[in-house]
Amino acid sequence: MGIDYRPLEGGIHEIVINRPERMNALDVPAKRELGRIWRDAARDPAVSVLVLRGAGEKAFCAGSDIKEMQATGTMVDTRTLMEAIPGIGVELHKPVVAALHGFTIGMGLTLAIHADFRIAAETGKLGFPEVQHGMLSGVSAVTLPGLVGEPRALDLMLTARLIEPREALRIGLVDEVVPDSLAAAMALARRIASNSAAAVAQTKRLILLERRRRARDHAAAIDDARLAILESKEFGDVVAHKPGAGRIR
Repeated sequence: MGIDYRPLEGGIHEIVINRPERMNALDVPAKRELGRIWRDAARDPAVSVLVLRGAGEKAFCAGSDIKEMQATGTMVDTRTLMEAIPGIGVELHKPVVAALHGFTIGMGLTLAIHADFRIAAETGKLGFPEVQHGMLSGVSAVTLPGLVGEPRALDLMLTARLIEPREALRIGLVDEVVPDSLAAAMALARRIASNSAAAVAQTKRLILLERRRRARDHAAAIDDARLAILESKEFGDVVAHKPGAGRIR
């Protein structure tokens, strides 16, 4: 499936996006597996905190698998997409700590911004390049303004520029920039796991009530936007692998 899930210590469980040969790009089976993991974690009393990371040295996650889209001529359905994103399609009150390194772009950054904590390594690139490929990041378009404000959300999503971790920290896209993001993520997870699991879960539930309401209220608009993209010429050119389609900078 490309996703590993295992217990570590003291209620901490680890989720590893394990497709390093594809820079951890997510295909449809991997997105379905993420949805299953969030559901299992939500109802498992042995889970206190989740740490999310990518395998290999190059990327946390380089987005959705464009090669899969070119092979199938389509993209994942909206329900599967939303269930793959922590706390969106599946109600999840267990904290999620994302340890970021290398490329964290597209669907990878979508996963990251819906985690509760984002700790980035000192080197890497973050951004939403979807509009270069005739695509969009619909759920993140709803969530991102709440993190960085509308002007910065428009900048990141409409220019498709990739930014360095220090800029991401400055604008509030990540919470920390450290030499070893996984070590820092584990230290934070241990600290959270040392607290009352019930109190942590209910506190997270209340803090994120508004974000979940927004995603739920705008689900139909997200689906409409994704259908419009599916019908667009630019997306058709990308999946048909036409020369010049999908501009990469």
